[in-house]
Amino acid sequence: MQQKILLVDDREDNLLSMEAILEPDGYHFVKATSGRHALKILLTEFDFALILMDVKMPNLSGFETASLIYEREKLRHIPIIFITANNFGEENIFKGYRTGAVDYIYKPINSDLLRAKVSVYIDLYQKNRRLQIQEQKLKAINKNLENEIAERKASEEKVKQLNRQLLGNITLLESANRDLDRFAFMASHDLQEPLRKIRTFSDLLATKYKEALDGDANSYINRIQNAASRMQSLIKDILAFSKLTGEKDNFEFTDLNILLDEAMGDLEVTIREKEAHISILEPLPALEVKPGLIRPLFYNLISNALKYSKEKVAPHITIRYELTSGQGSRIVDNREMAGKYCRIFVEDNGIGFDQIYAEQVFEMFRRLHVSSAFEGTGIGLALCKKIVEKHHGFITATSKANEGTTFTITLPVYQPVKVSLQG
Repeated sequence: MQQKILLVDDREDNLLSMEAILEPDGYHFVKATSGRHALKILLTEFDFALILMDVKMPNLSGFETASLIYEREKLRHIPIIFITANNFGEENIFKGYRTGAVDYIYKPINSDLLRAKVSVYIDLYQKNRRLQIQEQKLKAINKNLENEIAERKASEEKVKQLNRQLLGNITLLESANRDLDRFAFMASHDLQEPLRKIRTFSDLLATKYKEALDGDANSYINRIQNAASRMQSLIKDILAFSKLTGEKDNFEFTDLNILLDEAMGDLEVTIREKEAHISILEPLPALEVKPGLIRPLFYNLISNALKYSKEKVAPHITIRYELTSGQGSRIVDNREMAGKYCRIFVEDNGIGFDQIYAEQVFEMFRRLHVSSAFEGTGIGLALCKKIVEKHHGFITATSKANEGTTFTITLPVYQPVKVSLQG
């Protein structure tokens, strides 16, 4: 970029002479024939690298012009070299320096000296400008950093506030859940006694007075017995669900086949009545689980498949598994179990459901089919979801109407090790 030099002299020949000497160095020149002319130029142009100005000029001398120039903040960075034909005394020389001049060049002008001095001041000007630009950049960077720090502090404070609110909400929620579980347990437990009396006395009526009562009366008694039976199943499931929250972490390395056989044994009568066929493609592996929870998990999933089977079609249930690897590693019995997970698939050929309801089937009391057509309380699959989550796993359902359902249970082979943070 060409550096601009302002040449100020009341004589045209002096201006041409300075321009001729400095032109080979590639500078850009702006010429003023008086101090007032120079001030007029400097009203609109501020990017001069140097001013070469004659001291002795009519109206405004070089010293007076320099004083007026340096009154403006925008012009104070421009160095001024005075050109003079007189050898001033020290007092006048100091006067020039006090106005802001950086040097003197005496007439007749020595071209080499002029070029050398101009070169030095141009170089200083360029370095000074680079420093100024760098300073502006640093100021901008510092301003941005200050803004970022202020924003980060505000964000951190907001996060802390949200964390405090979250911790408070978690505490309230945990307390509410405990109260709700206690209420469900107590309510269900207290309902057992009057329900037993309803069933006992309705059974006595049905047995002792069956012949004495007409058909409508026996039908009413039968409805009471069925309703009481459904109520007892509901209470049993609510109790199982509420007890699950208080289960302690007593994980054991357990053969899943034993738990599966026990669940199938409990369903033996239903399996035989429905002429169901259950295929276990290969023995299930051993996992670190809570046996008391995995047993009802298998029970509810197989029971669900039996319950929602197609009419006049024998239920066919297939159980299989696969091992997958995740992240992390753990050595057990000289074997590396690198974050392994076991996926257990329970597939059936039942009535299925639309996949859009795949999440809803695990909600409490959610039933996709008419309750009169299929018995149940709507708690079984919600219980399965809670059991799987207790094992740090997850359960999903894949289904299609009239084409069966596949439940996928993903469980870690080994439960995560709890690490206590201290300090």
